[in-house]
Amino acid sequence: MSALLEVSGVSVTFDGFRAINNLSFAIGPAELRAIIGPNGAGKTTFMDIVTGKTRPDEGRVVFGPKATSLLSLSEAQIARIGVGRKFQRPTVFEDQSVSENLTMALRAARSPWRVLVWRETAADRDRVQALAAEVGLADELARKSGELSHGQKQWLEIGMLLAQEPKLLLVDEPAAGMTLAEREHTTRLLVDMAKTRAVVVVEHDMDFVRRLACKVTVLHEGAVLAEGSLDHVTKNPDVIEVYLGRG
Repeated sequence: MSALLEVSGVSVTFDGFRAINNLSFAIGPAELRAIIGPNGAGKTTFMDIVTGKTRPDEGRVVFGPKATSLLSLSEAQIARIGVGRKFQRPTVFEDQSVSENLTMALRAARSPWRVLVWRETAADRDRVQALAAEVGLADELARKSGELSHGQKQWLEIGMLLAQEPKLLLVDEPAAGMTLAEREHTTRLLVDMAKTRAVVVVEHDMDFVRRLACKVTVLHEGAVLAEGSLDHVTKNPDVIEVYLGRG
């Protein structure tokens, strides 16, 4: 199966610091992948490059069946062709209901001129209900988003991204600050999402990564240090030395 996203020989330097160093990375069309590594390993910069926020000094980043170069596109264009990003802190409209947040996300998925004449249809309402059910918020549609728990706000934001029907979703530390029950729900949600799209999870919490039971990529100094199952990479002497610590 050909890769959905392929990063080849990518490097980027900030003020003399090489944040990404000849990085090569690929993920399939329906795959769950965890990215781990010490602080400064290049995890956030990798996501910035894929979403168009940072331009690399060299290398190529191609996406989709037509191998579209992401380096020639703006952040908005990259989002429109199917790359979504979930930051660590949830950003939802707290004064609006869960239903209104999801409806706004549906609207945002349309082209700019169509948004101006957009009117909600029965199909849109059905889609909002389906999205809420998918992320576990079917019973919360009328609630103001500001009243939700931290975990529920994270799920709402994932639902808002899913409204835009991404083919690739980049998710930054989804388990941070969640209760055990919320973490378990988030695990199931990410695993289910990856059945129909690519999901890349950047995470520090090894217990959460273990629950995902997926392929793991370890970054160090802006390059891939190891790749494989969590058990495989955590036995790697280099990974133990630079990330997990000795003892």
